[in-house]
Amino acid sequence: MVEYKVTVFTANLAGAATFNDIFIKLVGTDGESERTWLHSWTPSFCPGSVSSFSVSCPKSIGNISVIELDKQPLPLFPEDSWFPTKVEVKSPEGDDYNFPIYRWITDGEVQRFREATALRAFEDTHHLGKYSREQELKQREEDYRWDVYLKGISHNIKAEDPLSLPCEVRFSFTKTTEFLFTAATGLTELKLKGLSDCKENWTDIHYITRVFCCKRTDISDYVQQHWKDDDFFGYQYLNGVNPILIQRCTALPDNFPVTDDMVFLHGQCSLKSEMKKGNIFLCNYKRLDGVKTNTIDGKKQYLVAPLVLLQKRPDDELVPIAIQLKQTPADDNPIFFPTDSEYDWLMAKIFVRSADFSEHQLNSHLLRTHLFAEVFSVSLLRNVPMVHPLYKLLIPHTRYTLQINNLARSQLISKEGFFENYTSSGGEGMKTILKRSMSAMTYSSLCIPDNIAERGMKDVPNYYYRDDGLKLWDIIHRFVQGTITYYYKNDDEVQRDSELQKWIQDIFEHGFLSQADTGIPERFSTVAELVKFVTMVIFTCSAQHASVNCGQYDYGSWMPNTPVTLQRPPPTTKGTTSEATMLETFPNVRATVQGMAIMWLLSKQSSDFVPFGQYPEEHFREEIPCKLIKDFQGELEVLSVAIKVRNKNLKVPYTYMDPKGFENSVAI
Repeated sequence: MVEYKVTVFTANLAGAATFNDIFIKLVGTDGESERTWLHSWTPSFCPGSVSSFSVSCPKSIGNISVIELDKQPLPLFPEDSWFPTKVEVKSPEGDDYNFPIYRWITDGEVQRFREATALRAFEDTHHLGKYSREQELKQREEDYRWDVYLKGISHNIKAEDPLSLPCEVRFSFTKTTEFLFTAATGLTELKLKGLSDCKENWTDIHYITRVFCCKRTDISDYVQQHWKDDDFFGYQYLNGVNPILIQRCTALPDNFPVTDDMVFLHGQCSLKSEMKKGNIFLCNYKRLDGVKTNTIDGKKQYLVAPLVLLQKRPDDELVPIAIQLKQTPADDNPIFFPTDSEYDWLMAKIFVRSADFSEHQLNSHLLRTHLFAEVFSVSLLRNVPMVHPLYKLLIPHTRYTLQINNLARSQLISKEGFFENYTSSGGEGMKTILKRSMSAMTYSSLCIPDNIAERGMKDVPNYYYRDDGLKLWDIIHRFVQGTITYYYKNDDEVQRDSELQKWIQDIFEHGFLSQADTGIPERFSTVAELVKFVTMVIFTCSAQHASVNCGQYDYGSWMPNTPVTLQRPPPTTKGTTSEATMLETFPNVRATVQGMAIMWLLSKQSSDFVPFGQYPEEHFREEIPCKLIKDFQGELEVLSVAIKVRNKNLKVPYTYMDPKGFENSVAI
């Protein structure tokens, strides 16, 4: 007889323990063990436990490629759930085998797990290995089915509520508890102040400071003090929550008839000369044009589709020099300038900031990070088995995404949700904006080096989103390139990998609706194509999401800077605005505080937060991929330190793309 030492690791999570009996079978190239009860006189599968057992075989079973686990309830005991993280096996020859699990086992069915060494389908020669691979994908196709929430946008997982999602992708108990607590305490505080049901208008801007008085940040305080300033208005296009709209302007749009004498007094310079120097920038909200606006509490709301012209001053500050609030030039659509009266100019900027809320939330945030991250995740879980190197590389970047998006569909963009009840773009408007955003989507716009170049923003000063984002992209790209080229030595191996090709085909079909003009590949032909696409996926799910999510409360909690809706139409003539009309235009008290509560909820980290590049689950076994992870983490550490040093000298620190401050995945 020969003995195999089996060590079982149980996750240190609430509810991870089991009191059921656990059985194991070892399957090797030369045979297999008997199904063996992992018996101990002391509790062996408690949270955080590491328990060792012996499995006997008449002779060596060769290289172990598969283990089979099953869990059976004791008589009179109910069946429970168990979360093992991994199983390690030491053979009598002294060889070590590692089997990653990292999932809930909830029933008595036999579960098969592969040894950690990555294998592509054409390398998987063991008959039981091939069978377990096929069975795993067959089950995953059932568990992860596509659904259509809204025709014309990317598809999503079919799930009625979080409890109908597979256990392995749900929030942890800790995450669930803290998420619900944050939602409840924010709203409870508002209830205590009698504000969350108040449909009255604000009568004094200073009253707004009393809302969420205990929920302030350094940046939200700065916003409150500087929201009227032109240089801060311009700064937000570079480093606020929507840093991907602005572009360098080389020619004015035909529908934006700004002339030199309108913006340059005394003829000191011209638009043509400033454009030639690269000093003129444009923000165009054309996708909001003609959108049907919401009705809140029986009152029509307003949303404009402005054009904003900005200039880089000699001191490198970016400031607005002209704003047209609607797309079509007309006598009742004046162009506003900084030389107009205080409230004419301020109201123009308020309408722009409200438009930016809808553009940011629905396009930059919801579609371009949340919904695409869901597509990448569902396709991975449907088409790629655990033993595949792509699964090992990408699974940390799917954590919690499917549940957070399920909650978004039920609580934020549903008929009973926040957008429908409190924002100008809720209802039909939201659907129109999402569809228009989807129809304009391109692959290059999701790749930050291409996107920065296309928008002409390579050398704009003080653009920290670009600076940090490009460095992160390069670090991710080196890590992905090292990992992918370790497994794929040439283009032919990429083309032969059927599971890899199914992954991208599902993304092309369900994520980008089979639209070839997006530039999204339908299949991978080269290693370089695969490396770039995987880099984009990781960047989108982590850094890009952080850039449009983490600052929501900082920049949006002071409502005048980011009104979620507006109650009066834009001014059609100059000289008709005042502080009173501004207050009447702002969202009412209820919409204001609900907006603040949502932004607080969506900006708050949970205590089981995992910083970018940290992989507590050990999916890789081979020496080179493990070293690449260490190198990756080292580069992220250097970048984090550099960002912190830079921020010490900034009036408004840019922290959202510090790797220590955001997660691997779209988890909030």
